[in-house]
Amino acid sequence: MLGAVLVAVLIGAILPLQGLVNARLGAHVGGPVAAAFVSFLVGTVMLGLYLLATRTPLVLQGSFKLPAWVWAGGVFGAIYVACFTLLVPRIGAAGMICLAVLGQVTASLLLDQFGVLQAPKPVDALRLIGALLVLAGVVLVVAPWRTPPPPANQSLPDASATPAARR
Repeated sequence: MLGAVLVAVLIGAILPLQGLVNARLGAHVGGPVAAAFVSFLVGTVMLGLYLLATRTPLVLQGSFKLPAWVWAGGVFGAIYVACFTLLVPRIGAAGMICLAVLGQVTASLLLDQFGVLQAPKPVDALRLIGALLVLAGVVLVVAPWRTPPPPANQSLPDASATPAARR
């Protein structure tokens, strides 16, 4: 169990880096949607290589008879990656991850409560308190009341220089 928890934490640690890398890529390939496309293309190649290396069969027989909503995971993933790529330069990696986690916790509690695609798991006071603590963490990390720092490409005046020296 500890190994699974550590892997989950490491995978979570990669997400902000993925957003920053995709944002940088987007600046060179035509924007966040193009960057998401390239990201998914590279990911598809990597997964294909994994399937080949592990000789894992890809069984699609009968899968096209499944309901259309079964294929929505790819749509959700594309929307997530494209929006993350678009927003991370504006919000920052920490703020974006915190806001995404808040959305995930909120949606997960609702999906659990109403038993969407699974048996219902009612939201109790303890789970609700946990969600409120996540909200408090988001507010502290995002801190919307703070003045945003200047863009990285603008230099700040030298604080040690006197006004006369700056003229």
